[in-house]
Amino acid sequence: MEFPYSLVVFDLDGTLVDSASDISEAVNRTLVDWSLPRVEEALIRGWIGDGARALVASAFAHADRAIDLDQVMPGFMVHYADCLLLYPTVYPGVVETLQALRAHGVELAICTNKPERFVRPLLEALQLGGYFECIVGGDTLAERKPSAQPLLHVVAHFGLQPGKCLMVGDSATDLQTAVAAQVPMALVTYGYLRGLDPRSVPGVMVIDDMRQLLG
Repeated sequence: MEFPYSLVVFDLDGTLVDSASDISEAVNRTLVDWSLPRVEEALIRGWIGDGARALVASAFAHADRAIDLDQVMPGFMVHYADCLLLYPTVYPGVVETLQALRAHGVELAICTNKPERFVRPLLEALQLGGYFECIVGGDTLAERKPSAQPLLHVVAHFGLQPGKCLMVGDSATDLQTAVAAQVPMALVTYGYLRGLDPRSVPGVMVIDDMRQLLG
């Protein structure tokens, strides 16, 4: 396999791991705390990707309930931690792809908007932790995706130029991050796309299964 990049930087939720059921349960437990009705998981999937505060804000906006997020977030983060490992699954082809990339000397990293303290426990529970040298979460730096800062931080960690790296994600947030950092982009078709049609985006690789990266 001749792989053209020295580093692959992955988004986490919706790209490597399907964690929507766990995230949805945390949102719903929070809504119940505030005497609001639970919401279907399919709807919550469309809110995932911009970080915890944006997720909770979307839930309360959907419920038409004005709320001080600073009051809500501590309770939500308790539920988030409690639900982190309920039902997460690794998408098909992910493990084989990570193994193959590492076998060919490609560095691997994670750049996600999930709070950093939850990333490593999730990876370890799913036996993915050993593949990634560098992890940047949504609260690791002063800015989060779609800012270029988190991705460029990862690139700098490995001492590489952006053009030698590939970003793999599932959302417009990931796409905007890669464009801002001038890093080539691959979009998966199976994640939390929030209305994004990957095949309508010029200049990106589109993959239905992570193993297509190896082709």
